[in-house]
Amino acid sequence: MSRKISILGSTGSIGTQTLKVVDQFPEKFKIIGLSTRGNIDLLEMQIRKYKPLAAAVLQQEKALELKKRISDVDTIVLIGEEGLKVLAAWTDAEMVVVALVGFSGLEPTLAALKEGKAVALANKEALVVGGELIMSEARSKKTIIPVDSEHSAIFQCLHAGRENEVKKIILTASGGPFLGWGKKELAGVQPSQALKHPNWKMGAKVTIDSATLMNKGFEVIEAHWLFNLEFKKIDVVIHPESIIHSMVEFNDGSIIAQMSLPSMLLPIQFALSYPERWESNFPRLNWEEKHSINFLPPDQKSFPCLNYAYRAGETGGTMPAVLNAANEVAVERFLENRLSFLHIPVVLEEIMNRHSAMLNPSLNDIVKADAWARQETIKILDE
Repeated sequence: MSRKISILGSTGSIGTQTLKVVDQFPEKFKIIGLSTRGNIDLLEMQIRKYKPLAAAVLQQEKALELKKRISDVDTIVLIGEEGLKVLAAWTDAEMVVVALVGFSGLEPTLAALKEGKAVALANKEALVVGGELIMSEARSKKTIIPVDSEHSAIFQCLHAGRENEVKKIILTASGGPFLGWGKKELAGVQPSQALKHPNWKMGAKVTIDSATLMNKGFEVIEAHWLFNLEFKKIDVVIHPESIIHSMVEFNDGSIIAQMSLPSMLLPIQFALSYPERWESNFPRLNWEEKHSINFLPPDQKSFPCLNYAYRAGETGGTMPAVLNAANEVAVERFLENRLSFLHIPVVLEEIMNRHSAMLNPSLNDIVKADAWARQETIKILDE
């Protein structure tokens, strides 16, 4: 029997790779829903190929245009954020792949979980800003399967022992394109340089976050919620080769690692097929070749965003939402050549210093904190 899935963010990097996995196993999947922010050209192609029951477009004008384009197809077009939440909760879907970028993933993830859907989560920001809300929905149903390569690795490694036997988890980071660079070298970094990740092909936002180490900081917060671990039990190590995707150390000193070539296709397939493992034709490590594996401590002086994420996570409440919102604005400005690379963490620290965190926030509190941080960040940048 085919598994019925919806993909939120089907035109992005993770979304398109998810469809590549689906294409390898056409008999195992039925696409129920697809969505995009505004890339209706690609979404139209996907709709005509996969014939979903519904599709959501965040931008209203684009949604109305798509409706006209696919008037010959029996796919319902949903509009805006409300339409995206409707798609996330769509009755026919058994699993929802959340491949959205940024804060926009929070409410659709909650909508899917509340309807009892299995969620393949590739949107780390949803857990960063609303981890307490999401896990309160997910824990009773055990319905979240991580898609991030690092959290997929931890998820797999944890099967080697019991929860109370975990000493710590170690998240690996490639170091991004500026590994070994100091502040003097980073001062003149251009967006085109920051977008050239040495190992991974990702969307622009996550690629910049990888370059600043903010992506790894967000993954620390994500791991805290997914695996119910204190922050002192979550370490980060630089591993330039990106072969070991993360590790778990148990209380007897054993360290279990998950390894593969750097490709998101593998963790995506694992999430879609779990609890089974399916044969794949993905590239494998060639053991007849020489491989090097290196580990380095992160340079938190040149790349302070990792520290800010630990600070935000330990503070809790609305502070992670504020950090995420400020980062989204700052990264957008950097990509537009309106903010220097080194100024990104300066802005984030200033916003965090201006915010008094509200603990145990409701969804409305998180939405308000997000809006405040965006406005405050824009105000600082425009001064």
